[in-house]
Amino acid sequence: MSALRVAAIQHEIVWHDRDANFERLAPMIAGAAAGGARLVLLTETFSTGFSFDTDGIGEPEGGPSSQFLLEQAATHGVWVGGSCPEISPDAPPDDPRPSNSFVVAGPDGTVHRYRKIHPFSHAEEEKYVRAGTEFVTVEIDGVRVSLFVCYDLRFADEFWTLAVDTDAFLVVANWPAKRRLHWQTLLRARAIENQAYVVGVNRVGTGGGLEYSGDSTIIDPVGEVLASGAGGETVLFADIDPAFVASTRSHFRFLQDRR
Repeated sequence: MSALRVAAIQHEIVWHDRDANFERLAPMIAGAAAGGARLVLLTETFSTGFSFDTDGIGEPEGGPSSQFLLEQAATHGVWVGGSCPEISPDAPPDDPRPSNSFVVAGPDGTVHRYRKIHPFSHAEEEKYVRAGTEFVTVEIDGVRVSLFVCYDLRFADEFWTLAVDTDAFLVVANWPAKRRLHWQTLLRARAIENQAYVVGVNRVGTGGGLEYSGDSTIIDPVGEVLASGAGGETVLFADIDPAFVASTRSHFRFLQDRR
């Protein structure tokens, strides 16, 4: 098993302007691919900002945001992922709320979707966004990655459920600066308790009246920080090595002691 180079793009988001965000992000994705990344991650709601104007920003599944990811993946021959508000084709006609979909697109046109299971009830996200129900784990170049979005990070039991079949947890977010300590602490906790890599990708700037500090971080299975960034736009790189996950779990048999 070989390592997978991951790039986490910590970026600002132009509020409700997909085209402006696509234009902003395209050269950053190109730079990440040129830096050797095989998997490039954007943030939660990378094309619109974390907005509840879902009538205005909701898009059909396979709409412009996921098409952008597919085009970038094909152009650079890498996997590209981020979340966007998508209306599922099986949504009932009388309830067209979008899901907060973490879309991961492959260079061959493959698409995987994880729909955020935990809407952020503190901000009444569930009124505007439909909750997902299924976990998603994807194998990329022999590395098993499990997908989560922002608020999901607070629910340790779901990470536990997937841990044995996961080498890296990917968490895309719009996590406000005023709760940055929670973000930093929970990312590290999820890595240590599950003996897996965690890649947390958060936005910077302001949007919807909130400030975002980034604090994107890539952490290894023993809790060491491999890369981190705060305050401004940046691209973080790290290698996800499934052999290190396996050797860590073999040496410290903590997962087997769960009841």
